[in-house]
Amino acid sequence: MAIERRAHATWEGDLRGGSGRFDAGSGAISGQEVTFASRFEDSGGKTSPEELIAAAHATCFSMALANGLAQQGHAPTRLETDAVCTLDQTSDGFRITSMHLSVRGEVEGLDENAFRAAAEEAKGGCPVSNALADSIEITLDASLA
Repeated sequence: MAIERRAHATWEGDLRGGSGRFDAGSGAISGQEVTFASRFEDSGGKTSPEELIAAAHATCFSMALANGLAQQGHAPTRLETDAVCTLDQTSDGFRITSMHLSVRGEVEGLDENAFRAAAEEAKGGCPVSNALADSIEITLDASLA
């Protein structure tokens, strides 16, 4: 069974002077403002598509890692994941060029090597990683806290 999630965005004006808002279909995010400046300059407390992709990737990866560790009999006490999504000017225009994941875990009964292996496996199995993998470089730094 396919799962669908929805969002709605409205943009008014041109790119540089205009602004937009978006809502998540779940209602968890409502009226979040986006501007040219929040994407290409100082965020000013607003968000950007790249920040949202980074948040989605950090969350998805953490969930995949938690599941993989639990299936190995080592459910994590805590996982802290940071994601850095890089938007850069290329010869084809602005593109997301890379994502760097950094995870620190508290996991009983697991050594560094086993944790890193589980993190690599989670990176490969995370649906957001899979959506991005053919178009950008995804790097990972994983260690126990």
